[in-house]
Parts: sequence; C-alpha cells; structure tokens
Amino acid sequence: MKKRRNVLLVVILLIVTNILTYNLTSWGYGRISKDKFAKMNFLEKFVKENYLYPVTDEELAIGELKGVVAGLNDPYSEYLTKEEYNSLTETTSGKFYGIGVFISNQNDEFITVISPIKDSPADIAGLKAGDKIIKVDDKEYNASQTSEAMKAMRGEKGTEVKITILRPSTGKTKDYNIVRDEIKEETIISSNLNGIGYIGITQFSEDTSKDFKREIEKLQKENINSIIIDLRGNPGGIVDTAAEVADILLPEGMIVYAKDKNKNTVFEFKSDKNFVDLPLVVLINQGSASASEILAGAIRDYNRGTIIGKKSFGKGIVQSAMRFPRGDGIKLTTSEYFSPKGINIHKIGIEPDIEVDLEKDIKGIGIEHINEDAQLQRAMEVLRDEVNK
Repeated sequence: MKKRRNVLLVVILLIVTNILTYNLTSWGYGRISKDKFAKMNFLEKFVKENYLYPVTDEELAIGELKGVVAGLNDPYSEYLTKEEYNSLTETTSGKFYGIGVFISNQNDEFITVISPIKDSPADIAGLKAGDKIIKVDDKEYNASQTSEAMKAMRGEKGTEVKITILRPSTGKTKDYNIVRDEIKEETIISSNLNGIGYIGITQFSEDTSKDFKREIEKLQKENINSIIIDLRGNPGGIVDTAAEVADILLPEGMIVYAKDKNKNTVFEFKSDKNFVDLPLVVLINQGSASASEILAGAIRDYNRGTIIGKKSFGKGIVQSAMRFPRGDGIKLTTSEYFSPKGINIHKIGIEPDIEVDLEKDIKGIGIEHINEDAQLQRAMEVLRDEVNK
C-alpha cells in the first residue's frame, strides 16, 4: 500500500485582551478586570470562597483547560489529563495492564463477568463467566460504577489487585489476589462458516491489520469461497490500520484522503494491485463509525462488495492527538476525510445496499448468535447466491 502523509498539528493560543467592566455590588466588588486573565483570577477566587464543596487549585486548572476546548462545541475534541491521555494510548494500541476480563453492567445491579480473556491473569486465577464483581481492593462497586471498577482493576505490570466476587452458582463470595500483566485485546474474530470466511473487526488498533492478514490467509488455506467482514459496533480507531485492511480487499487506487481547514491534503492512502478477489459482504450498523466507515465507504465506491445491515453512524472527521511535556495533551479535530469518489459522510453515514432489521429481543449478534442474527444470515444468503451463479 502506498501512502503520503503530511500531518501538521499546530496549537495556537490566541490571547485577546478585552476591557471588561463588572459591577458586582451585591458582593462588594467593583471594577475587577481589564482582560481575561484578571477575570479568570477573580472567578477562581469567587469559586473558592463561595462553592459549597472543597475544590483544589489543580481541579480548577484542569477545568479551565478543558473549558477552552469545550468551547468549540465539538464532542470529538478535548483537553486530556495525563491519565486520560494514557487511556487514549491504551485504546489505540489495543494493549494495557490489568487482569484481563470482559465485564458488563446490563444484567442486574452487579458488575458481571462476561468472560476472562484466555490465559490472562483473571483466567489463570479462576474467575468465571457469570461471576459478580462486588469489590476491588475492598472498595464496593455496583453496576452503575462499571467504568470506575474497570479503572481500578488496571494498573502497573506486576502489581497486585484484590477482586471480591459473588458466584451465583454457590451463593458464596470469594477473594482473588491477582497480579496485573500486559493484556492484549483481540480485535479480530474469525470463523469458517461452511466455506464462507467470517471476520469480525471490533476496532482498528495497532495490530489489527496484521491480525486481519493472518486470519484471512488462514481462511484462504481452508478454501473459503467468499468473505463476510463484520463492522457492526466498530467505533473506529487508527486510520492507517483501516487503510491497511482496505488494501488487502481492494484493487489498485485511492482508499481515503483527508483535507484540513485550508483544503490542503494532510494524508492519503492508496491500495496496490494485489488483493483478495473473493465475493464480499460488509455488515454495518449504527455503531459502525469513523475508521470502519472508511473501510465500508471504500468498498462501496469500488462496488467491491454488498453492504448489509443498518445505516452507519456518520463520523467523517479526523482527530489529531498531541502530548504536552508534562504528559497531558489535546485531541483536536483537524481534518475531514473523503472516500475514493470524494464523498464525506460526516453526520450522514453510509446507507446499506440491503437494509435488514434485527429482532428487538435478540440476545446478541455475530457467529455465537448466528441462529438469531438476521443480518448475518442475509449476508450468507447473498454470498451463496453469488457463488452459485
């Protein structure tokens, strides 16, 4: 795959001096500011003196920085603390340090273990699907605090965390002292469905394209005659990785390109002439966004496969992340991307070629729920018909 990138992120803080006059007679203040810095100093003092609850200088400083970016009214741009930037890095790398367990808050008031990741510290320790996590390091958590519990279970490699679970099958609680280790989140799910190769992509992290290539080569050795790419619920991820996956599936040509506010091209990705030339179906839904829409949009523009499911989310803009010297940073919308035919799908989404609804009481989608997944079933029907032409 050929690519050309010219990415430049410049953060400019424009300091505009305004003469502002305030007359806060009820608090005994007169004219207090001639520029925004004096105004901010007054505001901080006012909050400290009158806010009902304790507040630290650090909390105020973080709030001020977040407020600068929040003023853009862009849900995808934000100031990030050091911890938040580290979390962003973990998300895109697909790797983190923790105990390795998938959890859910959807069933009852408890945090429920969906499954431990195979060979992870949680798996080795003996945590089981269905266990209820009620404490982490002796602090109680309920279903509404799933994110906080997940954060508490993560930590530095080699450190120990105490997990208290309730096992419904016995009605008893049990403590597990588990040593954290590096956990790699698998983003590829593959299976041979009687000659149809199925590959689900949960997100686009650093290793996704490498794993995708490995799995598709494995399926080809099993003599598959067609492919289903399942992007349902895929929120996106790294653009480079999505383009690398597209390169495996597309003939020579443009995959995606992006332009900044000045209409300058900041990156473009092109595919080479080598590709897996098998009948193809792509599954999308409302949860398919960003990088997954780049892949689906390119396949649509080349008429390379059939898009099945529901209209995608519609995120056609790109964020750049920059880390500051102290570890904090910024994630800022800096460009918009276009499909090979020059289409931007922001706030529009991708319409499927074949729209298929799911039953409202469906328990899940994908190969584990193939008997009730109408979208997956339709994809298989379309490919069988195409192969048997």
